[in-house]
Amino acid sequence: MSIEKTSATADQAVVENPEAAAGSDVAVDPRLLVRERGFAGYISEFKRKIRAGDLGSLPVVVGLIIIWAIFASLNSNFLTAGNLSDISVAMVGTGMIAVGIVFVLLLGEIDLSVGSVSGVAGAAFAVLNVTHGMPEWLALILAILTGTVAGAIHGFVFARIGVPAFAVTLAGLLFWNGFMLQILGSNGTINLDSSGLVAKLSGYYFSDVAAAYGLAVFAVAVFFLTTFFDNRRREAAGVPSRPLSEIIVRTVLLAVVAIAAAAVFNQYKGLPLAVVLFLAVLVITDFVLRRTAYGRKIFALGGSIEASRRAGINVAAVRISVYAISGTFAAIGGLFIASKIASANQGAGAGDLLMNAIAAAVIGGTSLFGGRGRTWNALLGVLVIVSIQYGLALQGIASPVQYMITGGVLLATVVIDAVTRKTQKSAGRA
Repeated sequence: MSIEKTSATADQAVVENPEAAAGSDVAVDPRLLVRERGFAGYISEFKRKIRAGDLGSLPVVVGLIIIWAIFASLNSNFLTAGNLSDISVAMVGTGMIAVGIVFVLLLGEIDLSVGSVSGVAGAAFAVLNVTHGMPEWLALILAILTGTVAGAIHGFVFARIGVPAFAVTLAGLLFWNGFMLQILGSNGTINLDSSGLVAKLSGYYFSDVAAAYGLAVFAVAVFFLTTFFDNRRREAAGVPSRPLSEIIVRTVLLAVVAIAAAAVFNQYKGLPLAVVLFLAVLVITDFVLRRTAYGRKIFALGGSIEASRRAGINVAAVRISVYAISGTFAAIGGLFIASKIASANQGAGAGDLLMNAIAAAVIGGTSLFGGRGRTWNALLGVLVIVSIQYGLALQGIASPVQYMITGGVLLATVVIDAVTRKTQKSAGRA
């Protein structure tokens, strides 16, 4: 019997007896339950997910709401338009690095070099543009490629030679930090042009109110159309699809969030260019992971390397490419960080940047065990971390306490991830 016939038979059985399906531990497409039982189908599927430990992004969303509520009660300035806008810009540098970390974590691996690589990218741009007078656009491209090459080297040593990723990237952390210090020279700091291309990455705002609202409406319209036509294709293929009422509810919820964010931005300086670029990166990378054969290969490797190899996947090539992607996004994040402080200095890439980037990916919902996660997790995770940092700063709490609280949040997230994985195994889903 073909795979299509087997799937069709299973789908038909679920439609004929949705109650029995909902009561079992077998994953049931909620679109089937909704069509048969309406809102009760959502409740049944939600209960099944709780039993199976499939919590998704729910814990981090609830946690973010609690964090914002606590800091808003402690300081009325926390939820002001200016503070929220500053949070959104400040999170982009670390968030870009976290996007690359998501790719690596999906393999079940780690990259400890991203902090140093981000510092190298900022230093490379400053040296090429300021010291040697290279045009900004060319220096920007070469700085990003520096990260790509660094990541590819790490991936090659890991995938082809067989050195553990932890050791390779730890060596990279040390090497690239030393390389950054070397190219910066004895001065240690190179100031960037405050009106230049890189400075505008975090300093430019679309002041026209139409920009923020226009982007919000565009995003909502694209979401509705893509979801609607995707459902039409699923219906034509005879596979489960969401009812129109659900699509409308999801679109309305997105519209509320998008319009609210646009209103907040317009109450301050306008729509930040950094946020636009970050959202664009998230959309593109999410499409790559969920809608392309390459993305499915990454998830497959995170699930089982041996099974992927037997399926004909070039494991080494995928691993090298993923580390190259991680290095690329580390470089992009480094340029945003350099833009925020308008300089490249010896402290770039040091401190808590590496830990924050990894924590953002994990807190957002990406599993440390590989095979589960989305690039949107980077947005949620970094939003939690930066919100904690800004909230504590408003209260005048010192950095050591910030580190301890962030570490506690990270530990809680990893514990939830581990418990979820065990629950899924007992439910036969992992």
